[in-house]
Amino acid sequence: MQKKAYLILEDGMIFEGMSFGADVESLGEAVFNTSMSGYQEVLTDPSYCGQIVTMTYPMIGNYGVNEEDIESGKVQVSGFVVKEYSKTYSNFRATKSLGKYLEENGIAAIEGVDTRKLTRYIRDKGAMRGGIFFAKENGLERVRAHASMNGCDLASVVMSKEAYDFGTHDAAKPKVAVFDFGVKTNILRMLDAHGFSVRVYPGNTPLKKAVDEGAKCAFLSNGPGDPDAVGYGKTLVKDIVKEKLPCFGICLGHQMIALGLGAKTYKLKFGHRGGNQPVKNLESGCVEITSQNHGFSVDNASMKKIPDIEITHINLNDQTIEGLRHTKLPLFSVQYHPEANPGPHDSSYLFQTFRRMV
Repeated sequence: MQKKAYLILEDGMIFEGMSFGADVESLGEAVFNTSMSGYQEVLTDPSYCGQIVTMTYPMIGNYGVNEEDIESGKVQVSGFVVKEYSKTYSNFRATKSLGKYLEENGIAAIEGVDTRKLTRYIRDKGAMRGGIFFAKENGLERVRAHASMNGCDLASVVMSKEAYDFGTHDAAKPKVAVFDFGVKTNILRMLDAHGFSVRVYPGNTPLKKAVDEGAKCAFLSNGPGDPDAVGYGKTLVKDIVKEKLPCFGICLGHQMIALGLGAKTYKLKFGHRGGNQPVKNLESGCVEITSQNHGFSVDNASMKKIPDIEITHINLNDQTIEGLRHTKLPLFSVQYHPEANPGPHDSSYLFQTFRRMV
């Protein structure tokens, strides 16, 4: 029997539904994702650590879950909210239902919520703390006592605890040091496919260790939380610049590069999350439809004050910075996710750009 459940936001707004995941309550930042599919990749993306994710597409779960479409070793979200959960699933790769998957991973989930209303509410009011509970009593107090995303270093929570190799290794291939702030598995697959020997290091690893082990270039990964709280990431970027090591950054890695160069970041009102975000490549003039997942952005005014940096990509919805490049050093980054999963592959060329640069 399903239990009645409530999503309570920090301003007192309550959305009612029915539980379909684990028999637990949860707290996190309430956000929304506009992807039509790819819920398993969303659930396992480390960048969603600490967040209660609402899917805007009205029916979720119809193709079940499988052993392949995972982006980390576990489900990372704090909670999951949908309009209609499909108890019946059908796909040749499916091994179990979405509800069973969430239950086994201890994740609270709620269905029957008016997700259109919830999305519009978050869009208008901004992302805020929330909680999934089985009763309304004391829920608001618990939500308001929960830590804000501002100032929160969640990269240290999700990063690997020790270094490891990924994919195929060959002495003829350049070794890339992937600094893990919450790296998605498909990023590692893409680096391997584009001719790198991939070694993954915890994000707080000193650059010298990677260089001493033969790294010829660096990659800074995606990750959750407030980038300004990740002090070791800023130090890493300063060392990369000093060593003139070729470097590519994605998402949190992009923000780390900007911060390490002296720019600032700020929290977006409701973030960019989904597989349909338009980004303009300022060099080619082409518009790429991109996969995104971030709640913070690089401050444009502070970025423009930094010498030898050019902005390469902008978001066409709100003109935020989506890419940058150093004009004198082999260093560039993008805010979005060229590795997709879920989402379009318009931007996968960036991995080839990195390989050519190295």
